[in-house]
Amino acid sequence: MNRFHDRVVLVTGAASGIGRAVAERLAEEGARLFAVDVQTAGLAELEAALRARRAELASRRCDVSVEADVDATVAECVAHFGRLNVLVNVAAILRADRLHELRTVDWERVLAVNLNGTFFMCRAALPHLIASRGNIVNVASTAAIHAQPYAGAYAASKGGVLALTKSIAIDYVKQGVRANAVLPCDIATPMFSQFHMPEGGDWKLVKRVMAPKGSGVPADVAGVVAMLASDDATHVTGAEVRVDGGCFA
Repeated sequence: MNRFHDRVVLVTGAASGIGRAVAERLAEEGARLFAVDVQTAGLAELEAALRARRAELASRRCDVSVEADVDATVAECVAHFGRLNVLVNVAAILRADRLHELRTVDWERVLAVNLNGTFFMCRAALPHLIASRGNIVNVASTAAIHAQPYAGAYAASKGGVLALTKSIAIDYVKQGVRANAVLPCDIATPMFSQFHMPEGGDWKLVKRVMAPKGSGVPADVAGVVAMLASDDATHVTGAEVRVDGGCFA
């Protein structure tokens, strides 16, 4: 497939996990890719791998929780490629805490990356997406709609991402901009491999977010993102698509 031929796509969190899988999938389908992350080593690996496949791309270190960094990143993308057609927000962090033990600074950091970062990126990108009649795909989580143990900050942030996505979808529908959310669960990524159960935590509660068909891989999510970002979903906006292997079937 060549659904993204000559389309400029900005992907956050592109150095690893779902973000990298999305970047690889869209580049394979012809996208002109602008990849961003705080992990410069991972970005360099991605860039080398995709250039070997003759993909057209550029990359930049960006901390999505920093407003000025986001604004500069979007501006650089547009200056480099001349426009922006698709924004995919993947960058996120995860914590596991009992809520009464969660420090304010840790709560604020999760929201800063996951929710503020998505907002900053959407806000900066929207004028360019209006011009191109483009679209946004935000990676939320099933934690936004179903209880996930020890994930108060993460769930709150992803609930905000889902609500923000739906607001964008209706606010900009008359301007031709689509916005959709993908809700993964039990995907084997570096972020989830770093999950640490709080002391004394109950694994029986964690089993509720384990897919009965087995854990998915980042490419499973990337395929859904690619569909939503393409013209195959031209009449889809404000949607929430679960990629959870039956966790909440």
